Amino acid sequence: MQWRGRRQSSNVDDQRGRSGGGGMAVKGGLGTVVIVLIISLIMGKNPLELLSQVQGTDGGVTTEQTSPDYQPTAEEQELSEFVKVVLADTEDVWHSIMKDYREPTLVMFTGQVQSACGTASSSTGPFYCSEDERVYIDLSFYQELKDRFEAPGDFAQAYVIAHEVGHHVQHLLGITDKVHSMQGSLSQEEYNKLSVKLELQADFLAGVWANHAQSMSKILDPGDIDEALNAASAIGDDRLQKQAQGYVVPDSFTHGTSAQRMKWFKKGFETGDVNQGDTFNTNNL
Repeated sequence: MQWRGRRQSSNVDDQRGRSGGGGMAVKGGLGTVVIVLIISLIMGKNPLELLSQVQGTDGGVTTEQTSPDYQPTAEEQELSEFVKVVLADTEDVWHSIMKDYREPTLVMFTGQVQSACGTASSSTGPFYCSEDERVYIDLSFYQELKDRFEAPGDFAQAYVIAHEVGHHVQHLLGITDKVHSMQGSLSQEEYNKLSVKLELQADFLAGVWANHAQSMSKILDPGDIDEALNAASAIGDDRLQKQAQGYVVPDSFTHGTSAQRMKWFKKGFETGDVNQGDTFNTNNL
């Protein structure tokens, strides 16, 4: 993937080194200073040090949450820069497709994180929380993607981000809330089927992103789409269940089979048309 030297998104909350930490944003000029001073008194910290950790964003400020003792390796730093470029690409693409697109924030964390959807650990894998419109990822997942899931490659990594941003698009369109609202009125088996359709649509939207990103910025190298398809296949419910327990239980699927995930990502990439991704009215997924 052609990503070096390109625009990096500023919508990133770097919480690495602060396991279980949570981002905090405060708005307003002088009022902000007062709030920071109060926080410094409560925390017993030097107010000048705390103020120095504040960055201006859209007329407000955001406190840095990265641990001062955290020193990323060169590989981790490169991964974080890569993720920021991919996120910037999703911003460019979805702004071009959707009117009034609202950009999500991506949170990089280590070990454990607190989101509006609850506390999650690295073992959860990357996820999107519609309650705070944030994508969460522990960058160590990419090593797991390569080693455990046998899905190496930078575009496999990009697919992961694009899939989670796909969930954000679903949220903006009202699809996510509609599905979640039905959970209490359906059996677990019936709700699982809806979950599969939601996940496959996110795969489709990741493919749509890849199509438009290529048209806009020529980001693809030979083999990149194969990397994404391999990653989609590697995290299919049937493949994961087969690896974990030696057999599959289709009624418990929540993300779709390897074949389904590959099919919908490929369809999104080939068509580039968001109107072709209605997984909910498709009998033959």
